[in-house]
Amino acid sequence: QVQLVESGGGLVQPGGSLTLSCEVSGIRVRTSTMAWYRQEPGKQRDLVARILRNGTRNYSDVVKGRFTISRGNFGNTVSLQMTSLDAEDTAVYYCYAEDTIRERTYWGQGTQVTVSS
Repeated sequence: QVQLVESGGGLVQPGGSLTLSCEVSGIRVRTSTMAWYRQEPGKQRDLVARILRNGTRNYSDVVKGRFTISRGNFGNTVSLQMTSLDAEDTAVYYCYAEDTIRERTYWGQGTQVTVSS
């Protein structure tokens, strides 16, 4: 059974930083496409960052230069380091995994990030 469990969300002031973590079980992070998405109330879920099996990273234009996606060196995890946060980054952030061999996708339950003073 594949499980993705996010942690690290919370309230942060504008200009602050936060790191989200996704603990993965059932599939290997290093042989999967991993990504972070976010969703604001009433809006569609948008891609924030993605890391491919070969290590290539892609970012949405609105977070490029501020967010960094990476795989854990020791654990089966993927993280999202977020800096220079502003109110527009407020959303529920979801961890996503794509098992490219079995052609299946998986989602975490989401973690709330709120940027406010």
